[in-house]
Amino acid sequence: MSKKRKSAKKTRVEAMINPDMPSESTESEAPEAAEAIEKPEKKISNRTYLKELEKLEGELAHLQSWVIKQGLKVVLVFEGRDGAGKGGTIKAITGRVSPRVFRVVALPAPTEREKTQMYAQRYLPHMPAAGEVVIFDRSWYNRAGVERVMGFASEEQVEGFLRMAPLFEKLLVGKSNNIILLKYWLEVDMDEQTRRLEARITDPRKQWKLSPMDLKSYSRWYDYSRARDEMFRETDTEWAPWFVARSNDKKRVRLNIIKHILSSIPYEVVKQPKIVLPKRQKPGDYKEIQLPLKYVPEVY
Repeated sequence: MSKKRKSAKKTRVEAMINPDMPSESTESEAPEAAEAIEKPEKKISNRTYLKELEKLEGELAHLQSWVIKQGLKVVLVFEGRDGAGKGGTIKAITGRVSPRVFRVVALPAPTEREKTQMYAQRYLPHMPAAGEVVIFDRSWYNRAGVERVMGFASEEQVEGFLRMAPLFEKLLVGKSNNIILLKYWLEVDMDEQTRRLEARITDPRKQWKLSPMDLKSYSRWYDYSRARDEMFRETDTEWAPWFVARSNDKKRVRLNIIKHILSSIPYEVVKQPKIVLPKRQKPGDYKEIQLPLKYVPEVY
């Protein structure tokens, strides 16, 4: 493809994301570049990633056994901009563990009834019982982020939430509930977010990820930055601190977060009973018969 055609394609894609998005090369954007955490020079290779992930998956299985044995209650909160890699990170965590122990909660927009409830009420039914890990793919912090930036919540509601959230989380981790709470913010830079959203436009496997809200949110980078900064100031507490993870390299951030989870929850390897497969029963009088079943075509 010629340079001219590549340039034309990029222009069309950017217009599809949001025609009002300011140019990323303007001087006014320099402060945001300065606020980004220094990025690693080289992305991790797929071979290294898979090797390390396999080790960490084994440790997550050990953690799962310990959570069940000790009756621990764990909540993992994942927040970040659109395209920051939350979904992929959660899939990496849950890929080799039981969905009955590691439960993922990704709530849709609130119903009309839920809008009239106490704000934290819709999240309480999803809190873990003993022996469970609940992962929130976005959480009550919607009010400090998308609801605030997109005008779904008033400033009075946002201010009330920022006062309430530390108290709510103190209740979660207190002795009466004894929940282990880990909050992660995935930090992606402007260029990488654009690249990922462009991929969602052109790749049919990812198009479902690009919602109308993502398109509206894309042009409001600095509104989200201001909302994020105030959220950190008000809700980064001693009992429920925020952990920021650089997510420009998807593979690297997945490994780093899994490693951090494992290091944040003390666990021991539970000794498993020795398992021996029993002998199969004898067929006796059973005879296999031909039934008129419909088989899946063996195309591959």
